[in-house]
Amino acid sequence: MPRQDEYDASSRAGEPRQRQLRVGEELRHALAQLLRPGELRDPALHDANVTVTEVQLSPDLRNATAFVMPLAGANAPDIVAALKRSAPYLKGRIARAVRLRRVPNLTFALDNAFDRAERIAAVLRSEAVERDLQGKNDG
Repeated sequence: MPRQDEYDASSRAGEPRQRQLRVGEELRHALAQLLRPGELRDPALHDANVTVTEVQLSPDLRNATAFVMPLAGANAPDIVAALKRSAPYLKGRIARAVRLRRVPNLTFALDNAFDRAERIAAVLRSEAVERDLQGKNDG
């Protein structure tokens, strides 16, 4: 079993602890159920198809950031603003769905991992990278 100083070292290094990951995944599933089309009354969210890609928790589990992406990125700023307006309501619904002593405060952010992945893929497809790879294979 790891010693307490090993736990402290991992949290100082910015690595999430096992509990943070587990609670984050439970919150992600609960939010995904709540954000299905037709579940919320907010006009921006009522028919929106929103994917919750990840939920990151603070080390004390009091604050959670949910990274979301609307289908095809449509109306992303409006949807994130609507989610921020709905955060207290969603927190209450999560409190009934997930067994936690304290439900964390929710914040929402647009997940830009898809954009980063597309930029990386474009770079890998570029002629310069192709030329470098050919040079390594020839030598």
